[in-house]
Amino acid sequence: MNLGAALATFEQKVLVIDLDPQSNCSSGLGWSRQDAPTSYHVLEGLVPLMDAVVPSSFPGLDLLPASPDLVGAEVELLAQEDRALCLAQALKASPPPHHWVLIDCPPSLGILTVNALAAAQSVLIPIQCEYFALEGVSELMRTLERVRAAWNPNLAIEGVVLTLYDERLSLANQVVEEVRRFFADDVFSTVVPRNVRLAEAPSFGRTILEYDIKSRGAQAYLSLARELLERRLAHETRRAG
Repeated sequence: MNLGAALATFEQKVLVIDLDPQSNCSSGLGWSRQDAPTSYHVLEGLVPLMDAVVPSSFPGLDLLPASPDLVGAEVELLAQEDRALCLAQALKASPPPHHWVLIDCPPSLGILTVNALAAAQSVLIPIQCEYFALEGVSELMRTLERVRAAWNPNLAIEGVVLTLYDERLSLANQVVEEVRRFFADDVFSTVVPRNVRLAEAPSFGRTILEYDIKSRGAQAYLSLARELLERRLAHETRRAG
């Protein structure tokens, strides 16, 4: 959600799709309604995608909220033949008029995450600068290959973002070195620090840019958004040339 807000600051129209049953992204954007359609209803084909989109308090940033019902979707979608393509089909049937569609995934690599990968143009991989940080990377890369082979051959890696970085910890610096060695140029120069204000903001239902734009966390997300836009522009220029 913070990256979405940062992109919106650069006059980009952004939609965040929350696919995590914990709904942290939705609550972090101030959404708390229980009677409105959510990403669960969209995946189940009960409502068109854009009918479930709501504006956030941040200008230019819209939200397709999540709900705990998504836990049930994990089971219900398994009975469908095209279970991995529910989100892709919903996006095609009701395309968002946004510059960016960011999909917030649950931490597991289940059917909800597979739906996101099957629908996405690219993947932004956050890696925490902590112990065990790299253990899930190999499984993620295998999942990406399976998704490419079965549903989305053009799925690309947008980049890797290092988060929860504390320069005082030798372990954090070791993780940075290992990630940069493994992913090379795919790693963004911007590193998101461990920051108290960044951790506090979601509990107030606000993005870090609303909560404390002068904080190190807010400045990191603005830097990341700027770097992402520059990368995308360079990619489009190469493709056009």
